[in-house]
Formats: sequence, C-alpha cells, structure tokens
Amino acid sequence: MPYLYQEAKPRQPALPQDARATHSSGQTYEALRWECRRRGVLFEDPDFPATNASLFFSEKPPIPFVWKRPGDIVKDPKFIVGGATRTDICQGDLGDCWLLAAIASLTLNEKTLARVVPPDQNFGPDYAGIFHFQFWQHNEWLDIVIDDRLPTFKGRLVFLHSAEHNEFWSALLEKAYAKLNGSYEALKGGSTIEAMEDFTGGVGEMYEVKRAPDDFYEILEKALKRCSMVGCSIDISSAVESEAKTPFGLIKGHAYSVTGIDKVSYRGLKVQLIRIRNPWGQVEWSGPWSDNSPEWRSVSPSEQKRLSQTALDDGEFWMKFEDFKVHFDKVEICNLTPDALEDSTPHKWEVTIHQGSWVRGSTAGGCRNFLETFWTNPQIKLHLTEKDDGQDDCTFIAALMQKDRRKLKKFGAEMLTIGYSIYESPSGDGHLNKDFFRYHSSKARSKTYINLREVSDRFKLPPGDYVLVPTTFEPHQEANFCLRIFSEKKAITEDLDENVAIDLPEPPNPTPSPQETEEEKQFRALFEQISGKDMEITAEELEYILNAILKKTKNIKFKNLSLISCRNIISLMDSSGNGKLEFNEFKVFWERMKKWISIFLQFDFDKSGSMSSYELRSALKAAGYQLNNYLLQLIVLRYSDEQFQIDFDDFLNCLIRLENASRVFQALSVNKEFINLNISEVRAQLHKH
Repeated sequence: MPYLYQEAKPRQPALPQDARATHSSGQTYEALRWECRRRGVLFEDPDFPATNASLFFSEKPPIPFVWKRPGDIVKDPKFIVGGATRTDICQGDLGDCWLLAAIASLTLNEKTLARVVPPDQNFGPDYAGIFHFQFWQHNEWLDIVIDDRLPTFKGRLVFLHSAEHNEFWSALLEKAYAKLNGSYEALKGGSTIEAMEDFTGGVGEMYEVKRAPDDFYEILEKALKRCSMVGCSIDISSAVESEAKTPFGLIKGHAYSVTGIDKVSYRGLKVQLIRIRNPWGQVEWSGPWSDNSPEWRSVSPSEQKRLSQTALDDGEFWMKFEDFKVHFDKVEICNLTPDALEDSTPHKWEVTIHQGSWVRGSTAGGCRNFLETFWTNPQIKLHLTEKDDGQDDCTFIAALMQKDRRKLKKFGAEMLTIGYSIYESPSGDGHLNKDFFRYHSSKARSKTYINLREVSDRFKLPPGDYVLVPTTFEPHQEANFCLRIFSEKKAITEDLDENVAIDLPEPPNPTPSPQETEEEKQFRALFEQISGKDMEITAEELEYILNAILKKTKNIKFKNLSLISCRNIISLMDSSGNGKLEFNEFKVFWERMKKWISIFLQFDFDKSGSMSSYELRSALKAAGYQLNNYLLQLIVLRYSDEQFQIDFDDFLNCLIRLENASRVFQALSVNKEFINLNISEVRAQLHKH
C-alpha cells in the first residue's frame, strides 16, 4: 500500500547542497568516516551488507561471488585516475546498460559529476573503507553512504568497472545506486533518462527519431552544448531480439549515450556527424564513418584530432547523422535545469512540485476510459496568468513521475502505465465531479500513457485556470507520484481538495409527545416493550429495535446493523453518560438515520445493498462532510471491502466517527457552522474503535 500523502501545498524544488543523510544510524558521511578513523576500523555498512540479499532478490547468484575491497583486488587502488571520463565505464554481468549510458553522459559535465560523485574521496591516508554519492529522488537530494566491498569472481569485478583496473569510482557509484534501489538486481532493465534525472534533478524529454522535428540535429546540438545528458536506443519487437546484433554492429534494445555532435569537411562538403558510445566499452558501428572506415582518409589529421577520432575498440564511434536517424529509434534528453528546455535564450522557469498517491477504492480512478472512477483521481488546479514574452499563450511543462517502483521490484511491483489530462477549469473551487468530465473534453493531455517512471510534455495554453488530472491507465492501481510543473512565467498551482470542512445543520428537536406522529407512536410502543418503565435501552436492545425497523422498511437491501454500530450510536447520542439511550435521544437519532439511509440509497446505484467506495466522497459531501484525498483514503482503507464496496453498516459507522470528530471541534471553535478540522485529530477519531 502506498504512503498516503497529506501535503496541502506544492513545494519548491530542492537544492543539491541540502542533501539529506540517509544512513540508519542518523550519522552523516563525515561523522561515520571520523568514527571509523577513531576506532581504526574499515566501515561496514549494515544497511547494504556484503550478502546475497544485496545482489539478488529473485534468484541465487549464478556464481560464487566474493566481496572484496579495492585494496584486496589491486595493489594501488585509486578513486579516480586522470579524471572521470566516459571510458571509465565498462559494463559487467548486469543488465544495467541504461544506467551506464547515463553515467557516461554524466562525465561530460564536470560540475554535475562533482555533485553526484564528490571528488574529495580517495584511498589515501584518510581512507576508512567508506564512500558517498548524491542522488536526486522525487524533489529531494539524498546522500548515500556505502562501504567499498564489491562483488568479485576470481579476483575481478563482476559488474561495472573501469578500463583502468585500479580505478574504482564508477564501480562504487553503481553500488550506491544499487543501494538506493534495494539491490543490484533491481537495476536490471530501465530507461536511461531515469538515471539521468536521478543524477541531475532535471527533467526529461523523449523523441521518436523517425518522427523527430526537422531541426532535430540542432535540438541535439543545443542540448549537448548546454551539457544536457543524451541517450539513444534501438527498439525491439520481441524479447528474442534483446541485445541482438545488427549487420552494422549495433545492439538492439541496448542503451547508448550520445557524447558529441559536429560537422566535418568531406570532399568539399559539410557532413553532419554524431558520436555514440556503447557502455560495454566495445562492439561498435561498422558502417560509414566508423573507426576504420575509408571516409576518415579524406579528413585532415587536424580535423580528426579535433573530433578525438581514434581507431580504438573502446565502444565509442562516429556515424553520419542521416544513418543515425535510420538505425536508431529513440532519443532521451535530460535537461540539467528547466532553463535548458527552451530552445531560445535560456531564462528562469518557475517550478512547483506536488506529492500524491493513487489508492485503490478512493483515488485510483484510472484514465478517462473509466468515467465512473476517473473523476476520483487527485486533481491539481493550475492558474496561468502571464503570457510568454511576445506570445499569446503560456508555456509550461508537466512531468508526472511514479515513485519507488524500482525499489519495490522485489515485492513484485512493475512500472505502471501512467499519464494525465488537462481540463479548462470551471468557476469555483472544489474537486470536480463525474458530470463535469462526462460533458467536457480535455484541452491537452500527455502524448501517451506509457509504463515509464516519468511522463513529461510541453504545452502552450491561453491564460486561464486549468485542472490537471494525473492517473494510471487502469483503475485500482496503487502508487505514489510526484508531479512537477515548470512554467515560463509565474504560475500558481494548488490541490483542489485541500480544505477539510464540516457543514452540518443543527440537530432537530424531538416532537413533543402530544403531537407524536404515527411513526413515533410505533417507536414508543416498541421502545416501552424493550426498555421497561425507565424508557432507556442498551446497545443490545438498540440493535434489536433498529433491525426490527429495517426489516419492515421497503426498497432497501440491508437489513442488519452490527452491535458495534449500536454502541457507536449510543456513544454519539448519550447525553447522560450512562451508556444507554433515552427515547427522545433515539427520536433525534432516527431523523438523522433516515437522512443517512436516503443518501446511501442515492449512491447505491445497482440497489445491491452496498455502494462503490469511489462514490464515498460524494456521499459524505451530501451528508455535510468535505474531505481531502488523504482523509478519504484513510476512510476507504478502514471501511471498504476487497471489491471496493461499502455496506450501510460501515457507512453508518463512518458518519458516526465523523460526527464525533466534529463535536470535538465544535467545543473548540467559535464558528460552529463551518469548522476547519485538524487532520491528526480526525485521523485519531477514525481509527478509534
């Protein structure tokens, strides 16, 4: 079950220097290192131990791994040799080429690399077997501490390694990222842009190469000049094709990094070239402009030197841009800052972040194909007030990210298919209901629903108010999400249901005895028969009376209330505190009960005796209770069954809990007609049993 977020307001983006220490001891990297130095021991990380559990979660190691520190592998280990470069990344026996392609791109920007890989680490006099790396996660920078025990076989590193056998920064970075995600196995398979975002806190864009815009070369050229991280890949049509080699030496389903783009003079013409790197550190393109192709013979030595052209089998190669468009299918760009998203002169973008969750039965409504539940998804209001400079529209980027799915792999979780729709907002506030979406179409939407960690698109809309609805494709799928809004001009975002309030009418006064209705006379007779002369009944007696009445009531399917419900009713209505209900108290409650029965029947669409938990928001609103997503999720988790249904007995208990909660605040609030609730107090009431 996902964590239920209750943040009412968007947050500003986090800064790298604010990286949070994550070690279970609560100590920072410096404190842990100092403690090891003081004790004269090498650090051993209890959070990510040198055991099989840190390697695999679904299988046993195929070979007998031995965890060794770099000093046990080579005589003179170094953290970085001659600077961290893209040639330091060679893939081992783990299917994480997507990660390695991102690391290769990371090395192209010294400032960004130094943020992820703090350079003041070494195997020198202060060595204590401890290292640390920083990653961005859902609007927060985390400082990940590890020990330097690495998995080996026959004295060699099994996974990521450097071409320099005594260099270990890349292997340690891979271990820190494995720790962040729970295990090495969790890194199998992924999208390069996912790791790129974790290294930068940036926002990604994806291009289908065959459908790319006419100025695609210029887009890539600008991206690399801005130090954006760029990856590319070739699609596969089936699992059989994965890592299959094409006739030209390219690997299908494999993540490459784009490391350069340039033009070269060739026989009097300017030819557009692009440089690609295979993270394996070998296996290269064999077509035109490959390392040993005849085209290079017509290029001057100075030009070859400028382009760093070599004939080494190092996994890096040039190819003609036209050939690149023919042979590759996808390009992923991670812009290091929102400014880099603009093709023209960069300028500051405004950024806000919303955290939320989809929870079965309450806020996991699925896409617009499922109208009955779509409206229950979280909704974020977007106020666009200022036009772009010299334009009639407002530009913004919406990036929806599902959280922690890789970390949850060991529990069977996979990436969900996600996306979002954007609607023009009607006047007024509040969560938009089903009828709104029934009669209004979206103004914009994500290009596709896809099972990637993040879906992001750029939009231009006229100034105004809009509602963005983030969803999974299928309903009832649970996950936490992070929604980032980048806007060129200042924009205001807010959760539509952040206000929690109760607006109840004054309780009705009981009818005086001389004017009793026929219904009340029947109640009195039954009351006297059960209670005796004191005209007070216990919870057990109330259970008998209410069930007797319900059995005679037409057009309802539910016939029995539980003893627990009756005890809760007495707790709500008992003014004397003796644990019993007087006849006048019963009459007041019955008026309330009739209203609640009427509301329940209104939302029991199929007249089955239970209503969908997705209708609970509307049902509670009809009863006078306005709840936000967080409280609604709590209530649904407490009162709905596995089919997301709520029977009347549970609906009744829910209303009684809420009314009890409202009374607490009526005693404290000056305004008794409209009470702003403290969420923690309401939560305590809902969980009290």
